[in-house]
Amino acid sequence: MQASLRGVRRRLYVILDQSADVGGISASANWILIGAIVVTLTATVMQSVPAIEAAHGRAFAAVEYVAMTIFSIEYGLRLWGAVEHPPWQRLGALRAALRWSISPSGLIDLAAILPFWFSLLLSTDFRIILVLRLIRFFKLGRYSPAMRSLLEALYSERRALFGCFVILCGATLMAAALMHLAEGSVQPAKFGTIPDAMWWAIVTLGTVGYGDAVPITAIGRLIGGLTIFAGLLMVALPVGIVATAFANEVHRRDFVVTWGLVARIPLFTELTAVQVADVMKLLRAQKIEKGTIIARRGEPAHSMYLIVDGEVEIKLRHQHIRLGAGDFFGEIAALRQSRRSATVVALRPTRLLALDSSDLHSLMDREPQIASRIWQAARERLGHELEGTDDLVESELPA
Repeated sequence: MQASLRGVRRRLYVILDQSADVGGISASANWILIGAIVVTLTATVMQSVPAIEAAHGRAFAAVEYVAMTIFSIEYGLRLWGAVEHPPWQRLGALRAALRWSISPSGLIDLAAILPFWFSLLLSTDFRIILVLRLIRFFKLGRYSPAMRSLLEALYSERRALFGCFVILCGATLMAAALMHLAEGSVQPAKFGTIPDAMWWAIVTLGTVGYGDAVPITAIGRLIGGLTIFAGLLMVALPVGIVATAFANEVHRRDFVVTWGLVARIPLFTELTAVQVADVMKLLRAQKIEKGTIIARRGEPAHSMYLIVDGEVEIKLRHQHIRLGAGDFFGEIAALRQSRRSATVVALRPTRLLALDSSDLHSLMDREPQIASRIWQAARERLGHELEGTDDLVESELPA
């Protein structure tokens, strides 16, 4: 019984883990959760309009009950399955659940359901409940690689961004103090004290400029002009830091993903880390949907393909051949730069790595072991699977 429960828990963890590749079940579960988040956010915004709330209050309440049921079940399942997370498997179920509950994603999931339960148990201001519901937006970060990359970029540059904030505080104090000296006696209601002048300094440094406080003396306008130029630097500095960190994070993520794809191909298992890095520069990752024609018989061949995961079917004149993860095809036609001898169709969603013919030539010249394995696989394929056919591919293999 206990083993069966562990199996169910493991299965649920894999389904809810959006990084796992378990087919349609995981994708469907994730899309249901994303849809629930989007629907509740839309309902929350529309519910803040009194006329719409009066006309459709029951519909909004039904949406909230359904969504909270889904989110509460999700929270409970993630709490239960936390022990299946690889780094926490040695902690035990209770400690793993506690560790997940205080993690950023766990706190966001908890904050997403608390407003609903508070509204049932406590008498609180309706507007506060509406605003707290919008925290659910951050649940989308679990399903958005771009949002996760941005958050990781902000975290990695937290010290530099804190330094920018300190500089901004110092610039605000200096600008407010100078404007207090220049305009305090002329406009005491707006610049009579340094705290009053700080509002003008913050708005000016932020390049917003509401216009509710404007210097009227010559020295005040000079200080205002200098503050505007300083504000441009204050805005540009953190923007540049975040943009650079975000670009680096995206490149790092792509590098890690591509490295993992290359490492899974048996053709490259004997390469060193330096050689794999060189190969990665030549490969192009492609995601192919089911039923897509990857190559068509008779068209010019410009690339060979390596299958990371999925399955394809090679439709020859006399037979059909199925290839799966770790296999490659199109290498002979690409080397000869001839025309395709078969039509290749994806039987299910497939990830490929494409290698242009010119890059394939240079790679085989540099790496004899890769060249040997490609020619060996081609000869075996021709000798055993295509023996006795007059397919075009036979004339493409060197003697």
